[in-house]
Amino acid sequence: MSRALARPERFVGPLTAFRGLYAVTPDEPEIEVLTLKVRKALAGGARFVQYRNKSASAGQRREQGAALLALCRRAGIPLIVNDDLELALAIGADGLHLGREDTDIAGARTTLGKGRLLGASCYDSLQLAIAARQAGADYVAFGSAFLSATKPRATRAPLSLYREAKARLDSPVVAIGGVTIENAHTVIEAGADAVAVISALFDAPDIERRAREFARIFQR
Repeated sequence: MSRALARPERFVGPLTAFRGLYAVTPDEPEIEVLTLKVRKALAGGARFVQYRNKSASAGQRREQGAALLALCRRAGIPLIVNDDLELALAIGADGLHLGREDTDIAGARTTLGKGRLLGASCYDSLQLAIAARQAGADYVAFGSAFLSATKPRATRAPLSLYREAKARLDSPVVAIGGVTIENAHTVIEAGADAVAVISALFDAPDIERRAREFARIFQR
């Protein structure tokens, strides 16, 4: 059995360790292809992985999630499940990420307990982020930071929002949506602790190399 990922009681406050490339999985039906892609992202320096698959069946999601958790445990990297509290609990994932119309944040915090990460999408709203933190979210995500191929009609979050969030919130801030190698530095300079990336990472010809390129931006 793989070694459980060591976690603090709960991630709170200005989490300095929450920094870097946050890899969000594509809607890949083949488990072998998906695990290979994530393995390459981890080898390149991804610091967090979010399992997100909007097109898979419940059975596929369970199988894929468990396989990714095993990969992440070996790498010592947290696996966070998107929008599915039941799945996160079933596979023993390290966290859960929720959108505005998903499970109630306070309820999810209670169910997850204190040992797992809880993130919240806050779109372009600082007030949503403040409410999410009060309800028990450990980190907040704003976006779309740029025009997104995954969600082309998504609300845009201005750079000023990342600056204000860092000034007012005692939590990590994540930028998501349309983040690429060319523009990632702008949201990081504005205050983002991590960048959540799908297409610019997993559609790259060399995923491991692209992950290393993202990782190097945080070393500047």
